[in-house]
Amino acid sequence: MSTPYVERGRSGQKRRTLNTLVDAAREMVAAGKTPTVDEAALASGVARSTAYRYFPGQRELLAAAHPETALHSMLPDNPSNDPTERLDAVVVRFTAMIVETENQQRTMLRLSLEPMTGGNLPLRQGRAIPWIAEALEPLRGKMSDAQIHRLVLAIRSATGIESLVWLTDIGGLSREEAVESMRWSAQALLRQALEVGPPRH
Repeated sequence: MSTPYVERGRSGQKRRTLNTLVDAAREMVAAGKTPTVDEAALASGVARSTAYRYFPGQRELLAAAHPETALHSMLPDNPSNDPTERLDAVVVRFTAMIVETENQQRTMLRLSLEPMTGGNLPLRQGRAIPWIAEALEPLRGKMSDAQIHRLVLAIRSATGIESLVWLTDIGGLSREEAVESMRWSAQALLRQALEVGPPRH
């Protein structure tokens, strides 16, 4: 998507057109489909030539349609300086978003496992990594950057759509139980890191 195009002249109208295309793509993703730019244009009533001004290809469209795209932080306003509280706040919000957008998340997970060229889909970009790292910011000075990164990866491996799918589909837990399991796992990993140290490579 070309941001300058969206912001240059009649930006309000262009933003509405952009949102219409993204909404149509998200509805199709939620239904388990993998929309092309042509399909999103048709579903939204936007001309194909116009749609391609916003999204030159399917990859850009799918990236914009991902539920996590516009989120930059999972922390609440005026967050605590306690890493335990900060991490739990982030995991609670992150897992709630995963459950609320589960159909889209499952579709994007499936797509992320398929071989594609020309860059990575959002799930391959590790969007949750900076959110968890931000939660653990108070640990800087107590752990090295490398140690914190290893801890972040461990926590991410125990949360998110991949964990939700395993806990519900394989483990047989309800969504509520799966969320509590992910919260527990994140806190357990943090306690282990504080008491014994983060995972070693």
